[in-house]
Amino acid sequence: MANIPSDFTVFDERFHQLVGPSPTLELLLEHHEYPFAHESGVYLPSTDEIFITSNQFTNSSGNRCIQISKISVGDGSQKATREEIPSGEIPMANGGINYKDGILFCAQGSMTKPGGLYHMSASPPYTNTLLISSFYGRQFNSLNDVVIHSDGSIWFTDPIYGYEQGYRPKPELPNQVYRYDPITQGIRAMADGFGRPNGIAFSPDEKIVYVTDTDWIHGDGSTDGMRASTIYAFDITYYSGQPFMINRRLFAMAANGIPDGIKCDMEGNVYSGCGDGINVWCPGGVLLGIIKVEGGAANFCFGREGSLYILNENRMWKAQLGKSVKGALLGI
Repeated sequence: MANIPSDFTVFDERFHQLVGPSPTLELLLEHHEYPFAHESGVYLPSTDEIFITSNQFTNSSGNRCIQISKISVGDGSQKATREEIPSGEIPMANGGINYKDGILFCAQGSMTKPGGLYHMSASPPYTNTLLISSFYGRQFNSLNDVVIHSDGSIWFTDPIYGYEQGYRPKPELPNQVYRYDPITQGIRAMADGFGRPNGIAFSPDEKIVYVTDTDWIHGDGSTDGMRASTIYAFDITYYSGQPFMINRRLFAMAANGIPDGIKCDMEGNVYSGCGDGINVWCPGGVLLGIIKVEGGAANFCFGREGSLYILNENRMWKAQLGKSVKGALLGI
């Protein structure tokens, strides 16, 4: 059995199989003017680039904003680089995912501009198109994270963090999960009963959808150990040709902070950015191990051959796992 670095905490022997014989954690980028590495984490295999969104900060004009960046990760012989992408037309961008020829962003919105789903091209001039901004006329709260089903439908979460943080109007909708069909332009509420629904991911076979509930921390920064810091699992079943989320169950709870961004590998293991780094559970909900990152991780993405890119606010890290590990989103 290989000795693994202290950055990797093992709770179950199966974690050794995931991280491989020589796991590493290296700092790729660091920037302290604002927290550039917060959400999204959309890896483009054709170019070895990653699109990310910052946390909120106040720009030189005194306005609260979020900055989209494009990271060129390099090949080991070259250092990673970062390019700021024009972000003003996508109000307070947050989660994102690969979509068609570009990136689909969740926009949280502002006091004057509704949030919604925006499709942005992956190359200059980075044009964007708004897909949807309301539930039959009722504005969404502040879209957070998004995933694409193989049938082409778009599933996303919509908590009220924007209102709590003072840049969105009073909510018109509950904290819910939605499904949008871009072909019919139909929108459905799929699941409710959350404190603050946040990350969302499908299992590799798309029979299960995972949703994180980050109610532990509210938009004003207050925390409460009695509130959910939880990953819920739902089975997907079909009635009259339409999917439903059923059999809601507690899959796992984060011991440190909240489970924010969430993704699966091709073996069905579940990864989530938590207060102590990337936590990894087996499909049965057993915590296998943690990739420890000081300050935690909001989100992350898989790259090629077991690489994992971790967003840590003012820092971006690369964890090298076993080269056979593949992310379920892209299957690479």
